[in-house]
Amino acid sequence: MSNEAVTPKPTPSKHAEIAERIIGGVVAASSPNVSPDGTQIVFVVSKVDFTKNRAQAQVWVAAADGSTPPRPLSSGDKSDTQPSWSPDGRCIAFVSSRSESKGESTLHVLPMDGPGEVRTIASMKDGISSISWSPDGTWIAFVSRTQDERYAAEDESWQAPRKVERFFSRLNGEDWVFDRPTHVYLVPVNGMASPRNLTPGVFQHDGPAWLADSSALLVSAQRHATWDTDLASDLYLVPLDGGDITPLTAQTGTYYLPSVSPDGTRVAYLGSDDPLTDPQNQHVAVRSLSDAGGDGGDVGVDGDGGPMWVSAGLDRTFASTAGAAAPVWLDDATLLAAADDRGRGHIYRLAADGSTAPVAVTTGDRWVRSFDSKAATLAMAISRVQRPAELFSVIDGVERQLTNLSDPYVATVKPLPWERFTVPTTDGTLEIDAWIMRPLGFDEAERYPVILNVHGGPHTQYGEAFFDEAQFQAAAGFVVLMSNPRGGSGREQSWGQSILGPKHPVAPGTGWGGVDVDDVLAVLDTTLERYPFCDPDRVGMQGGSYGGFMATTLAGLHGDRFKGICSERAVNNMLSEEWSSDIGSVFRVEHGPNHVEDPEEYERMSPIRYVRDIHVPMLIIHSENDLRCPISQAEELWMALRILGRDVTFYRFPGETHELSRSGSPIHRRQRAEIILDWFTDKLVAPVS
Repeated sequence: MSNEAVTPKPTPSKHAEIAERIIGGVVAASSPNVSPDGTQIVFVVSKVDFTKNRAQAQVWVAAADGSTPPRPLSSGDKSDTQPSWSPDGRCIAFVSSRSESKGESTLHVLPMDGPGEVRTIASMKDGISSISWSPDGTWIAFVSRTQDERYAAEDESWQAPRKVERFFSRLNGEDWVFDRPTHVYLVPVNGMASPRNLTPGVFQHDGPAWLADSSALLVSAQRHATWDTDLASDLYLVPLDGGDITPLTAQTGTYYLPSVSPDGTRVAYLGSDDPLTDPQNQHVAVRSLSDAGGDGGDVGVDGDGGPMWVSAGLDRTFASTAGAAAPVWLDDATLLAAADDRGRGHIYRLAADGSTAPVAVTTGDRWVRSFDSKAATLAMAISRVQRPAELFSVIDGVERQLTNLSDPYVATVKPLPWERFTVPTTDGTLEIDAWIMRPLGFDEAERYPVILNVHGGPHTQYGEAFFDEAQFQAAAGFVVLMSNPRGGSGREQSWGQSILGPKHPVAPGTGWGGVDVDDVLAVLDTTLERYPFCDPDRVGMQGGSYGGFMATTLAGLHGDRFKGICSERAVNNMLSEEWSSDIGSVFRVEHGPNHVEDPEEYERMSPIRYVRDIHVPMLIIHSENDLRCPISQAEELWMALRILGRDVTFYRFPGETHELSRSGSPIHRRQRAEIILDWFTDKLVAPVS
């Protein structure tokens, strides 16, 4: 028997139960895909499995008119995703993790018109995404990473060195990507041949969309030599017969997610014309596919004078915080696209000739997370504050909720509502959207501790959707306060660009830590004045990524306003972030000069410069595999605070990336929530037993 001491496992606090109940019970619908005749919808049902410490996904099918109950099509033992109907409606394709090889994905076809076996038509070592049926039903295009031959040796000590020649050679959550570029593959639906790589080489490709005659694909790619410095991305025609890959656009902007019109004459896509200014509200463009197709004609480069921005009548971004999606053609004259709007996410109808402004198809306090439409049937996964996403349909103007997947969760957890309100900016010219959630067991006569939350991005938004972070904070007894300060999305472009750097050549603003700080403090001040149940002496603050930047900034400049601040996956030193992040070199598009030309500008914005002024207790949480905001960002802050003898607690999560709070392992997500709730309880309430 070993003489080594056995370290007992700590007894979970009451907050562990709250975290597991709120994070672990969520069941949600996503990825709807409508059958060609509009009568059925396949979609994905996802949930968390704490026992296996992973998320599960299962393919379901529902009658679009609600005439029969939705039912599962796959077992869900493995992750099954991306269901897509064949053009004749006789079968669906889907992607699975059924392979026994780690990281390998498989592509399957399942008959839907009668008995038949699921058949596997492709197995790829490095994932499968963006599956797309050819209009004639004989092929499926998809995207997968193509590994350099060095990966044949799993032991890195045997691998050849990497010669890095461009920026963006690594990607958070993916690690090295320049030697594993995403390529477009083609496989016959009958499975009688292996997948064929249509876009070999060093460049990455994505978003395949078929021409109407099935002769070629349109893709988004960066195939020019200077793509990593000019940041332009283009649309290309990729023929099936191995001919030349031909550009449709010419390095004049950022264009992606193409979608071909039913008559095959035009392509719609998302993008903007200035890749060196960010953020920009992304819009929907339509342009001609002049002479493109099976007759061997060439696609002209800007031959039609450039894109027509058909969504320009609505000054909102059409690259939603929920995830950018390709426009969907209803017919040759009309498109559907999703946009953010002041904490909501809705579907808009667009005229393909740009003759009228976009018209909202969905309305109300909710968020359309994903959608599809065929044969006059619209399918949507819609989330609300008190309910994870459910499947809805709209037929002949009648909206139906087709699933009630989260009924057991809602009955058990009883998610809380929040109240939306607005706050004037400090100059009184604009208003800031904000939300407050009262704690579980709320009593108007009591006073409660408050946690102020700031979102990441910065060009994202909080809003009218289920958010587990808010729910577990409120369940633990805190008032939850959130807002969308300037710099965020869901508003006019000038709102998002308010915090571009003061030296920005196109749209100079205050820079990070300017009017955004003013807005967050204005929301806090108004809340404490308007809602007497909020205790001004017990206020905490939490933010991640850009929100972590704001957390550390507030700690240094306004720490006396708070009893504790959690800075998570933060940018603390803008100068070192610019050369160490996976998107290093790109921050100039927000701040103006690059860090070599003007390092003082990056130092000026860096929260670490205020570290000597931080006296408020700090909780630092960071993931060790975070490439977006590398772990050194946390180490720098922790070391300085530790040297200064300040109250600082630092947690590092192994094996996790920048996405810990959203898609980290279930166990780590639960532990993270428990740490946050225990710490804020200690600082704002009383020690946890």
